[in-house]
Amino acid sequence: MQRVYRAFAPKGVRFFLVYPNPADTPDAIRVHAKSFGYAADALRDPKQELAKLARATVTPEAAIFTGQRLVYHGRIDDRFVDLGLERPAPTVHDLADALTAVVAGVPIAHPVTQAVGCFIADFAR
Repeated sequence: MQRVYRAFAPKGVRFFLVYPNPADTPDAIRVHAKSFGYAADALRDPKQELAKLARATVTPEAAIFTGQRLVYHGRIDDRFVDLGLERPAPTVHDLADALTAVVAGVPIAHPVTQAVGCFIADFAR
């Protein structure tokens, strides 16, 4: 995610990290973001309102909005094959590819991809 941020933030793309778990406190979010070196703003989303707008169902999952319109949602890349099963390195960079298309003003080849992660709905329990 940091590579994507470094590549696209200078091109005017704004990034936000959304934390949909109601149990995450502001302090816990700050510690998590700092421990991973995230430069993007972190937003607490305890009612999953932002997650719903982004059609996110798992975490981590990415979304791209142009203005008020959702133009991409899905995985960051293909590093995670299934829960607990990951590749040594990703081979497909879905989010970066989608952002490249947005910045170039061309259609996104794959506007929806399947992300792998923990279900956001489980946080509501």
